[in-house]
Amino acid sequence: MEVDMRADVPPSLLVLWDIDHTLIDVGTVARHAYAAAFRKATGRGLEQPWQFDGRTELAAATEALRAHGLDPGGGLLDAFTDLLISELRDRADDLAAEGRVLPGVADALTAVGAVPGVHQSVLTGNLYPLAVLKMAVFGLDGHVDFRLGAYGGDSFERADLPAHAFRRTERHLGRRHSGADTVIIGDTLRDIATGHAAGTRIVAVATGSTSVAELQAAGADVVFPDLADTGAVLHAVTAWRRST
Repeated sequence: MEVDMRADVPPSLLVLWDIDHTLIDVGTVARHAYAAAFRKATGRGLEQPWQFDGRTELAAATEALRAHGLDPGGGLLDAFTDLLISELRDRADDLAAEGRVLPGVADALTAVGAVPGVHQSVLTGNLYPLAVLKMAVFGLDGHVDFRLGAYGGDSFERADLPAHAFRRTERHLGRRHSGADTVIIGDTLRDIATGHAAGTRIVAVATGSTSVAELQAAGADVVFPDLADTGAVLHAVTAWRRST
């Protein structure tokens, strides 16, 4: 399916992709790394139930420590996150072996990136080094400009991340983007809430733990079961004239 919506695309369009469960699935590797980092940082096992649900790493790590009665201050939070980076880097081969690129992702990134005026990056709960690591392990790093992204070390609240990306577009592209010329693509309710807070277009994909119906009810502009239909994804990202 070939769709040319370039006439509807702003002169410069920022497309921000979530990573985990939108572009890739890393299996259980991240959980093992998280548990190992937690034990090294605290001397304790990770005992409380853990869920990766789109929070930033600052929020996730802080809440994990507090759930175990630990104060994230005094350098403990920094030590924990530094160890997490090291643990995942040490598991890069496991990521490649156990993880996978989700259906249609490479073609979607290629198609969207080929549209004139589009700049692709990531908006992710991952810390910057882990975002780069994961994208590189699965051969997706060449599709995005990491300078323009927003990361889990930028802010506690995910909804605050777009402002970081907008400032980075001004710094590196000479033009400050806003919600009016930005698309967020993700798989969680937090992705949708972030898009609403920033006034962006929102494309959601049900390749995580949130269903199509839940994503639709949360107010995504477009929802897909996965990214396998390249033409439909391209249309959703670049069809900027919204109905009112």
